[in-house]
Amino acid sequence: MASGNRATQSSGTSNLRVYHTDSMSKAIAQYTMDARLHAVFEQSGESGKSFDYSQSVRTTTQSVPEQQITAYLSKIQRGGHIQPFGCMLAVDEATFRVIAFSENAREMLGLTPQSVPSLEKPEILLVGTDVRSLFTPSSGVLLEKAFGAREITLLNPVWIHSKHSGRPFYAILHRIDVGIVIDLEPARTEDPALSIAGAVQSQKLAVRAISHLQSLPGGDINLLCETVVENVRELTGYDRVMVYKFHEDEHGEVVAESKRPDLEPYIGLHYPATDIPQASRFLFKQNRVRMIADCHATSIRVIQDEELMQPLCLVGSTLRAPHGCHAQYMANMGSIASLAMAVIINGNDEESSGRNSMKLWGLVVCHHTSARCIPFPLRYACEFLMQAFGLQLIMELQLASQLSEKHVLRTQTLLCDMLLRDSPTGIVTQSPSIMDLVKCDGAALYYQGKYYPIGVTPTEVQIKDVAEWLLANHRDSTGLSTDSLADAGYPGAASLGDAVCGMAVAFITSRDFLFWFRSHTAKEIKWGGAKHHPEDKDDGQRMHPRSSFKAFLEVVKSRSLPWENAEMDAIHSLQLILRDSFRDATAGSNSKAVVHAQLGELELQGMDELSSVAREMVRLIETATAPIFAVDVDGCINGWNAKVAELTGLSVEEAMGKSLVHDLVYKESEETVDRLLCHALRGEEDKNVEIKLRTFDSQQHKKAVFVVVNACSSRDYTNNIVGVCFIGQDVTGQKVVMDKFIHIQGDYKAIVHSPNPLIPPIFASDENTVCSEWNTAMEKLTGWSRGDIVGKMLAGEIFGGSCRLKGPDALTKFMIVLHNAIGGQDTDKFPFSFFDQNGKYVQALLTANKRVNMEGQIIGAFCFLQIASPELQQALKIQRQQEKKCFSRMKELAYICQEIKNPLSGIRFTNSLLEATDLTEDQKQFLETSAACEKQILKIIRDVDLESIEDGSLELEKAEFLLGSVINAVVSQVMILLRERDLQLIRDIPEEVKTLAVYGDQVRIQQVLADFLLNMVRNAPSPDGWVEIQVRPRLKQISEEVNFMHIEFRMVCPGEGLPSDLIQDMFHSSRWITQEGLGLSMCRKILKLINGEVQYIRESERCYFLISIELPIPGRGLKSID
Repeated sequence: MASGNRATQSSGTSNLRVYHTDSMSKAIAQYTMDARLHAVFEQSGESGKSFDYSQSVRTTTQSVPEQQITAYLSKIQRGGHIQPFGCMLAVDEATFRVIAFSENAREMLGLTPQSVPSLEKPEILLVGTDVRSLFTPSSGVLLEKAFGAREITLLNPVWIHSKHSGRPFYAILHRIDVGIVIDLEPARTEDPALSIAGAVQSQKLAVRAISHLQSLPGGDINLLCETVVENVRELTGYDRVMVYKFHEDEHGEVVAESKRPDLEPYIGLHYPATDIPQASRFLFKQNRVRMIADCHATSIRVIQDEELMQPLCLVGSTLRAPHGCHAQYMANMGSIASLAMAVIINGNDEESSGRNSMKLWGLVVCHHTSARCIPFPLRYACEFLMQAFGLQLIMELQLASQLSEKHVLRTQTLLCDMLLRDSPTGIVTQSPSIMDLVKCDGAALYYQGKYYPIGVTPTEVQIKDVAEWLLANHRDSTGLSTDSLADAGYPGAASLGDAVCGMAVAFITSRDFLFWFRSHTAKEIKWGGAKHHPEDKDDGQRMHPRSSFKAFLEVVKSRSLPWENAEMDAIHSLQLILRDSFRDATAGSNSKAVVHAQLGELELQGMDELSSVAREMVRLIETATAPIFAVDVDGCINGWNAKVAELTGLSVEEAMGKSLVHDLVYKESEETVDRLLCHALRGEEDKNVEIKLRTFDSQQHKKAVFVVVNACSSRDYTNNIVGVCFIGQDVTGQKVVMDKFIHIQGDYKAIVHSPNPLIPPIFASDENTVCSEWNTAMEKLTGWSRGDIVGKMLAGEIFGGSCRLKGPDALTKFMIVLHNAIGGQDTDKFPFSFFDQNGKYVQALLTANKRVNMEGQIIGAFCFLQIASPELQQALKIQRQQEKKCFSRMKELAYICQEIKNPLSGIRFTNSLLEATDLTEDQKQFLETSAACEKQILKIIRDVDLESIEDGSLELEKAEFLLGSVINAVVSQVMILLRERDLQLIRDIPEEVKTLAVYGDQVRIQQVLADFLLNMVRNAPSPDGWVEIQVRPRLKQISEEVNFMHIEFRMVCPGEGLPSDLIQDMFHSSRWITQEGLGLSMCRKILKLINGEVQYIRESERCYFLISIELPIPGRGLKSID
């Protein structure tokens, strides 16, 4: 209920890549604040009248004793009290012996002494009583069954009756450290069938709301939140429903609201982080729906076995009593009852299966002005809706993140373009400016002692003081970010006022900086109420949303909005770009010589290689066992393989030129195919779409062919979309069986349980999602017999219990599909995965259709599973193994690339020290060669993404250089290997070559030549062998202004030379076999990019690489070379 400690909210750091304090340390710090605040409340007495709320939220450095924090957490989690709308029992799992019970349990279960004597001996509820004796025999059986379940919560609620009074209860069970807790909530009907139907009806309402959410246009999180609050209010009937979002600094904001017209609005209000204590946030991850039926109600004490070491853990209990501080807060704000639901978002379904991957994004909070208690099935439906909301929300957040990344990239591109065309100051003085990169109130460039501000910034005198402070305290860092300059330790923070509270700074050089500034957060906050203004007087001692909001404003007036990680990544990327640009500017890059050349010749494209690959691809497509066909941009067939010709009875010659939509598919598939074509021609690909093809063979009697296809774009060599390719799977057999099964009106059991392999795995449900069918194929697939399964709930008990699901959202998605089918909305080819009885992972495509009776009324759902063939499963398994191996290699490569930079920096520093000493000319030459090799290593490290080399988009860094320097660096890289293999190096290099100046990418040329020479050295006969390097330059004059140097390098060795697989990798293979072959292949492609080519020639007694490169000569004077 109060603001978090200021020190814990500061994000100041001297490392530009780590901008925010660790979330765990923030949470721990807030636990301390929560404990201190609640201790103050406890000391104020039950009424809380003497509790000075405004004073309690002031920031302080006062520490809290550890025992106070422990007492606070114990009070929250093990408070020993429950709410009176139900009763509670705790039971030893092995013996069914009661180990704890609430004081109202005897009364609720009808075990209190009656005024009229009874012949039967009444059961007495005590510690040690067998819990089964308190309920009817059938209820005892249900409890025994539930106790034996692996995931007990999936069976909730269990419908049981008191043995003495016959009263029905919802039993909500969960496991704790010492046994099983049973929360008993009185049910409103005595017929369990009606109870199940009521629960399913609640779920149907939730599914209707989920369908509404899924139909919303993407890209609008506010609309999604507004729709959720409307749907929840309609579902639950509360007076007010809000979406409460947690910001990165842990404070909360009401971002959407639906309320009774006469209530004061809370939309737009912000609250301190401690208004929702960290302990409560932790509990919301364990128990996602929390109902307080009446904040005025007296809590009920829990009596427990004295042998228990500590009070009972009530974290998972639906009845846990609220803390007195929270109950007082509710009463003050006029909210007598509440329902709070966690909005949890998480990572990938397949990978993020633990709670650690979950993030509490916010809450959906319901308030009511009078006592209100909604039954557990309706609360369960709300939890179902929240899970679906979380799934939808994470997609919207990912979309927003992608749009933000695109904006950052676009802005960075424009800023880089400015740097190329203008001086560095253009990024501040022109549009877009660095202010457009991240959200800020002002920005500035401090360059060569001059100040270039834009927006709300400090004065020039103040910025110079900030710069001096940075140099004095953070000289060794790459930058700093903070939401409070005062907390970051800047002594002049007070003089900057509220206008500049937060700052992010990037060091461009040792004395040049880029700054972004933010004003205090209170400036960003809009007052959300209509009744009174924040300046109006309020009772500071009352805990109320208004005073909480004003307390939040007081705290944030000295700090800005925190800098988000994505924003800091954008700043860091720009920093790296600017460092190179400013370094070039310092070195006089504007005076670089630029060579303009008009080349009329086209480079060779390797047509022989390309045509060979193309012929092989055509052969594979024509002989494939899957139907494959293609169309041009007009939708006319231009590809038709043998399999699709066999299925349709239409030959290749007859198919060519026909319209796919109008000539080859049935009318009911025309719209689907047309949509596939539109998507693919825009570059959007669709998967697992069923289409119905016509047949043209008279022997097939006009039967249709059903094909499930993936549609992908066909592109030409310039990457333009020129058509669409369809790769399919024939499902005609399964489709015919499914259609017969769905529409059959007689006895279908013979079909369902047929062992025929064409019969797919089938299961069915009644309208209450209870399993009513489980065929032979399902028994074989899952390992569970029909007798084990029929009669159980499909969602939770079967899938989720017997057949475990993978990922926290899998059950929610399955429930949505199932309820949609029962509601009349079919689902086709839904990816569905589970574990069978033996723990084997099963992947399938689920089709769920409505099931109707003779009158056409929906009475449940039919579900079919489509399983990949063993061959395809094996192929997918191999593919996954290869992907895993590839990922492992990528991790290794990323590690090497990262770690190798550190020793390189050490080498560079050592060389710089050597350069400062007195060196001979030879020693200077050695250092120059060493520096050239370092640059080559760094360049190779940056080439981790080989696509730029493969597709020819690699950026070359051209400059003037001496050819002799390159040759020295190349030779130095083979000298150790030459000595190890006892080989002689013969140099046939004209003297004038050493001083020949040319223009090009020095490091790339050095890399290519070194790799070719190293391979010759590796494969030369040893010992007593030799390797020769020859250089032959020749002047080539294009015009009076433009001259090129044509240089031939020969790298020769005796004997057979390179192995054939190496040559294959280098010239002819798209999938390399050897690492050396990959290196040669990449070097050959780099050579093409720098206007060169390579041949490998094998003669009778020797072999050699013949490398030709044409490089421009700088135009400041030519020396003739013959």
